[in-house]
This record gives sequence, structure tokens and C-alpha cells, in this order.
Amino acid sequence: MSIAVARPGRERRVRMSVTVVSTVLLAVFLFPIYWLVNASLQDGVNSATVTWLPLDFSLEGYARAFSEQLPNIVTSFTVAVGTTVFTLAVALPGAYALSRLRTRIVDAVLVTVFIAQIIPGIVLATGMYSAFARLGILNTHLAIILADTTLAVPFAILILRSFMRGIPEEIFEAVRLDGAGTWRAFVSIVLPLSKNSVITAALFSFLYAWSDLIFAITMSTSSSVRTVTIGIYRYMGAEADAWNAVMASGVLAALPVVLITILAQRSLVDGLTVGSGR
Repeated sequence: MSIAVARPGRERRVRMSVTVVSTVLLAVFLFPIYWLVNASLQDGVNSATVTWLPLDFSLEGYARAFSEQLPNIVTSFTVAVGTTVFTLAVALPGAYALSRLRTRIVDAVLVTVFIAQIIPGIVLATGMYSAFARLGILNTHLAIILADTTLAVPFAILILRSFMRGIPEEIFEAVRLDGAGTWRAFVSIVLPLSKNSVITAALFSFLYAWSDLIFAITMSTSSSVRTVTIGIYRYMGAEADAWNAVMASGVLAALPVVLITILAQRSLVDGLTVGSGR
């Protein structure tokens, strides 16, 4: 009897301990975000004079950041959307082929995809700069899009293939009996069933391109094509006396990411977990 009573009490203490530790860790991880927003709402501050609360509430930093960073935000959005489209155009048929083929060459291709995923971006950027310079596409949206796509495609293939492998073979047999070919099966069956995985791959491709700095700063050597990450990077040095504008730029850059993630959170969770056991 005493054992039965002690066990629930011990489990309750364990749950409370886990809750407290999780809350503390969450607060630690979220503190930089709070400090970013807090500093962006204070007028006439620098990194040493920011107070814990925005008592001198002001939106002057946002007004200045929006007027100066808007072209960079538009460029980042263009690059992110372009990277997402290019990534899906390559990854969807690639993942479908790798999920359907039953040959040894698939393993070699997957190893190559995995290697491409773990190669540091700065290593790829060096070679791409030389290649894109010869092609004459440096300082263009296309150069940054192609560079970002090289790292987004391997990850997208791994996510999409993981789900597509789990589609029952009976479905494809039924489609073949109806006279549909490989392309028809891909468009009519695979794509609708893979909706969550496609959204997940698209979201990660968009977020990667949106937050990229290495490829953007390598492929854009002038101010004609400047993403928001480059804008903030340059801003931190040029506007050290306007810390609220610098912080406001960070908030504006983070807002699209937060909104897209919130809207797609259900599909994101399903897309990441649906193929985990396969």
C-alpha cells in the first residue's frame, strides 16, 4: 500500500522537475528574442544602454529600418521563393525516382546526396563564385537562387523520399491497371498524398534561403542585389549609434519566418514525422 502511494508522489515530483527545467531552458532560449524586440522599441540607445523594459517606448527604429531595409526584404523574398521553386522542381521527381527504383545505384545516389548535405557552404561558395563569374551571372538573383538550391535540394530529397517509400505498392498497381503511366501516377497519386512532406520541404527551402548569408554575400559583390541578411550585416557596422533601428531590422527579418512557420506548423510536424518509422 505504501509503495502504491509513494509511486504517484514520485512521478509527480519528476513531472514538476521536468516542467521547471523545461521552463528555465525555454526562457533562456527565448531571451535573445525578447531582448531583440525590447531594444527595437527603445529610442536613442546602444548596446550598453538598453534597459530591461522599453520604458521610453518608440517606433522610430521600425520606421527607419523599414524605409532602409524594404528593398533588401523584397530581394530576400524573391530569392527565397525562387529557391523553393527550383528545389521542388528538382527534388520532387528525384525523390520519386529514388523511392521507386530497386537497384544498387540508389544507395550510391543517396550517399552522394548525403555528402552534398554535409559539405560546408563556404566550400561550395568558393567554387560557385568562379563558375558563376565565368557565366556572367554574379550580382543577380539567379546566382543566389542557384547557390541556395544546391544545399536545399539534398535535404528536400531525403524528406520527400522518406514519405514516398511508405506509399503502399497496391496503390501503384491499381493505377497501372487503370492504364496510367509513371508520370500520371506521380501527378495524380504521389503529389496529393505527399502534400505535408512537400510543404515541409518547401518551408525548409524557403527558410534556408531567407536566412542565408554565406552564399548571398559571396554571389553579390555590389549593392544592386542585397538580401536582408546582408543588409543587417552591413547595418550593424554603419548604424552602431542607432541600435533600435538595427534591432528593428532583425525583428522585421524574423516576422515572415515566424508567420510562415505558424501557418504551416501542422503540415511541418506531419511532414517530419510521417516517414520516421520507415
